[in-house]
Amino acid sequence: MRLPLRLLAATTLLAVLGATPAVAAPEDWQQVGTDARSGISGIAHEGAGALVVHDNKRTGQQRLSRLIHAEGPATVTPLSWTGAEPIDLEAIEAVPGAPGEYLALAARGIVYRIKVDGGTATVLDYSPLPEIGEGDDFESFALVSRDGMFAALWADRGSGTDRPATLYAAPLSFASWGQVLFGAASRRVYRSAYPTDAGTRHISDITVTDSGRILVGSASDAGDDGPFDSAVSDAGRVTLSAVGRVRISLEAAPKVLGTFPGYKIEAVECLPGTGDALLGTDDENAGGYVRAAPYCGV
Repeated sequence: MRLPLRLLAATTLLAVLGATPAVAAPEDWQQVGTDARSGISGIAHEGAGALVVHDNKRTGQQRLSRLIHAEGPATVTPLSWTGAEPIDLEAIEAVPGAPGEYLALAARGIVYRIKVDGGTATVLDYSPLPEIGEGDDFESFALVSRDGMFAALWADRGSGTDRPATLYAAPLSFASWGQVLFGAASRRVYRSAYPTDAGTRHISDITVTDSGRILVGSASDAGDDGPFDSAVSDAGRVTLSAVGRVRISLEAAPKVLGTFPGYKIEAVECLPGTGDALLGTDDENAGGYVRAAPYCGV
C-alpha cells in the first residue's frame, strides 16, 4: 500500500525511533473518509455537529452525511437523499431562520433547497444561480443575513496562473412555494496569495464571519494522488444594507491565516458562538480530514 505523501515523512521518522505510526493524521487533523468517494467538499453547521456534502457523480453514491466532531474522534453517518439527485455537490449552507433547511450547490451552478429530518434529506426545490460565466466551476457558497434580508456569495474556483477566481454576490429571497430567488449579481476577481502554482483553485470555499469578513479556502490539486496544498485567507468584507443591497470589497493583498501543505481544503465553515472555523478536505484517493482553526474572530 502506498502511503499518502503527507504521512510519508512522519512514518519514516517514527520508524527511525522504533515507534508505530498513529492512526490519526498529524497536526490535529481527524480522518473522516478513506477513499475518493468520502472526501468533504462542503460543510454546514448543524447543532452539535455539521452536515457535509460529497462531490460524487454517479447514481446511488453518497451525497450528504452528518459529521459529529465536538468531542472525541470525529464520526460520519450517511444520510439518505430523496428527490432530484445532484451531480457533484461542492458546498452547503444553512438557511437562516429555517431550522433543518439548507442550500446545497452543485459544481455547474444548480442550487438545491433541502430539508433535513433525522436521517433523510428531501429536495424541496432547485434552480440555477443567476449568473454563470463561461467555464465556471463552482466549489463555494455562503449566505449572509441582516434584519430578515439575505445575500448569497459564490465563486468560480479559477485555475492556475491564467484564470483567477470570480467571486459573485447577489441579494437572495424565497418564493412562497420555496424557490430560491436571486437579485442582480455583482462580481469581483480574486487571486490566491497561497498557493500560487499551476494547479491552484483560487477559491475552494467561502465562509463569512459575524463581523462580515470573507474567509476563503484555496487549494492546489496535482491529481488524485496529490501532492496537495492549501490555505485559508482573509479575503475582504461583505456588507448587507437594511434594504437588502449587498456589496463585496476584496483586499488588494489577502492575509493568509494558515497554510496546510499536504491537504486539499474544500470546506471552511465558521462555527456559531466561537472564533473557530471547521475545515474539511477532499484529498481524493486519500479520503477526507477535518480540524478546527481559530480564524473566525478576525
